[in-house]
Amino acid sequence: MKLWLKQRFSYLFNSTKGLILVAIAMIALTTAIWGMLSGPMAEMGVREVVIKLFKMDMLQAEREGRIIILYHSIAMAVVAIETYMITSLLKMKSFFKTTINAIITVGYILTMIFGMGFAYFGHNWAFHGVYIFGLSLIFFAGVLLVIALWPWKKEYYQADKTYARTKKGVDIERVAFFSTALTTVISALFGAIPGSFFGNGFEVFLAENVIRFPHKTTMQYAVIGHLHIMLALIAIMITLIIGRWLNFKGILHKISMPLMILGTIVLNLGVWGVATPLQPIAHQVIYTGATPSMFAALLLLIWSWNKLIKNGTRHLEKPKFGDKLKALWEGQHIVYTL
Repeated sequence: MKLWLKQRFSYLFNSTKGLILVAIAMIALTTAIWGMLSGPMAEMGVREVVIKLFKMDMLQAEREGRIIILYHSIAMAVVAIETYMITSLLKMKSFFKTTINAIITVGYILTMIFGMGFAYFGHNWAFHGVYIFGLSLIFFAGVLLVIALWPWKKEYYQADKTYARTKKGVDIERVAFFSTALTTVISALFGAIPGSFFGNGFEVFLAENVIRFPHKTTMQYAVIGHLHIMLALIAIMITLIIGRWLNFKGILHKISMPLMILGTIVLNLGVWGVATPLQPIAHQVIYTGATPSMFAALLLLIWSWNKLIKNGTRHLEKPKFGDKLKALWEGQHIVYTL
């Protein structure tokens, strides 16, 4: 029995699949319970049952604060999942891989457990301190990831010319991962700084409640910008991860990787400009940055569909249009079930 537990524990916390499984389970459990507090559940009377069952503290005046902690708890687990995939797919020293995975695992678990405990089960401020500590660990893991992804070391150069690379051999895809990780760490501060002013003249709010206000404070702009850029960067990183997992290469890879880097940097500059005097033109910059990033993702989609079609019709000498559609459908089904 002890051996079984040891093997199970080792799988869950020492393997990439196990770490991802634990994070998904944590997200699923949180979503299942707190999803019962939504509007539709309230109309059916389920919300009140769940509140009484778990003895939740649900003061209406604190609703915004509870929601902020809720989606940060879930978001940190999502960031951890992406980090596990990155440390698994990209070359890096074993020290960085082990350290990053360990720190971010402890970080998101502390953030989720103690954050939700503070927000919904009585305001034990020691829990809030541990919640902040968990977020700090995740930030530190992000800094280590940026260091580990540094693409200008010769040991990480790309020798295969079918992938995007410079003349000297610098892996452009790794540069894309590096730039996304770096801007994610910087943009995390974009939300942390306003958060540090809570209780000092800065009140909690939900972005959707003030987004249409004609006048907003610099802190409000910073929070709104932080919210949007972090979602965008999570999407960009998962696009890069999927491309790496599918072994994206060829001419489309060489075109898309520089576009992804350009889009990521410009997108971040636009969002950072929201809280500066450049605010009137910030959204134009954001749209400009989003365009090359989305086009790079489109190139990945085209390449991946073409790969699925070729793999599914390789036994046919002259595949017809219907054969290609069938191969595409079956190929996508296989990918989704992996």
